[in-house]
Amino acid sequence: MKKVFRLFYTDLFFTGRIFIALGCNAALFMLAFFFPWMETIPLLLFLTLTLLFITDLAMLYGTQKGVFAKRHAPERLSNSDENELGIYIENWYPFNVSIGIIDEIPFQFQKRDIWFKTALKPRQRKLISYSLRPTRRGEYEFGYIRVFVTSALGLVRRRYNFSQGETLAVYPSFLQMRKYELMAISNNLSEIGIKKIRRLGHSLEFEQVKEYVPGDDYRTINWKATARKGSLMTNSYIDEKSQQVYCVIDKSRAMKMPFEGMSLLDYAINASLVLSNVALLKEDKAGLITVAEKIGAVVPADRRPTQINKILEVLYKEKTRYLETNMELLYATIRNVVKQRSLVVFFTNYESMYALQRQLPFLKRIARFHLLLVVFFENTELKKVSETTADDVEGIYIKTIAEKFAYDKKLIVKELAKYNIQSILTTPQNLTINTINRYLELKARQKI
Repeated sequence: MKKVFRLFYTDLFFTGRIFIALGCNAALFMLAFFFPWMETIPLLLFLTLTLLFITDLAMLYGTQKGVFAKRHAPERLSNSDENELGIYIENWYPFNVSIGIIDEIPFQFQKRDIWFKTALKPRQRKLISYSLRPTRRGEYEFGYIRVFVTSALGLVRRRYNFSQGETLAVYPSFLQMRKYELMAISNNLSEIGIKKIRRLGHSLEFEQVKEYVPGDDYRTINWKATARKGSLMTNSYIDEKSQQVYCVIDKSRAMKMPFEGMSLLDYAINASLVLSNVALLKEDKAGLITVAEKIGAVVPADRRPTQINKILEVLYKEKTRYLETNMELLYATIRNVVKQRSLVVFFTNYESMYALQRQLPFLKRIARFHLLLVVFFENTELKKVSETTADDVEGIYIKTIAEKFAYDKKLIVKELAKYNIQSILTTPQNLTINTINRYLELKARQKI
């Protein structure tokens, strides 16, 4: 008896319909004081309401398990992407029911509107889909699935609690990586903004001697083989392979700045993952170095099939530090780890010329031995301020300062170019596209 009472106490809820009916009944009781001939009407209505209430309870609680619900979630979530999840619901009652579902999603999403309403016939099943977009890497804990069931009478609502607590890891954007990978395989990269770069000349990696066909470059004709064979023969070349591409990620406080809910570090991590995967598809070697006041992770360049998973697992754990980047230690690490000339893509951020000047001596040293590409970010908020019209003196001062910082970013690009250091100044949302475009351009021009 105590168990039954506890079940009613914790999982029984009254709907608005029963309160409306009780309110109307109370009003009729009050009217009966003034009109004695009405005294039997509210009593009959109250008895009818009581009978319906008991009937509704019997319908909902006559079955121990009236519904079943389960969350369908992927093994891991992709950061900054819309991840599809679903709730499978099944009606075991022998009558139609109206259902409301609350999914207790992780607190990191700060959403309080995960409420779904549906109706199910007897033995009917349904999958309710929804999506979540995480903006931070790490572990996300999901809680209960709470299902509220109402019969056709609609006087009371029974709650079912399905304990499906689970923890899902949010990894760097592997969905974005797969999208670029599929585009690259199908040669549709131009659809997502990847430019086609005209190759200048040909690479020096010889493949074979083959018969000449119309359209082959006359400069590749092999005259000795032609003389021996008696027909035109040409040398065939292929793209140079096994070139090393290192993504160096600055995780100091300069990369803590947020943009659309994500830090610059997370944008750099997503772009590094995609760039590494594209490099492996181009049969180059991909490597990774993370740095702040000390060296974080070091993944030597390789082209084995497991390399991208190794990079993904390392990037998952990286967090922003709050000290300055130790450029001297970074230079020493690159000299020790990267033994041959490579493309070094350095993801960082500079807000002023002074910030660049502190690191420039070490950037020049790295550029002596490798092709260095510095990737840093436009301050989109300052850009918006600089493009607005100033209405007062304070607005003029703010606009002038914003324009000064935006101009400094352009000066940084020119300063790096003076020392033959490649650079990309990009908005966070265009980071991946611009980085891949520059990699393909440098590879096509045989700069690596």
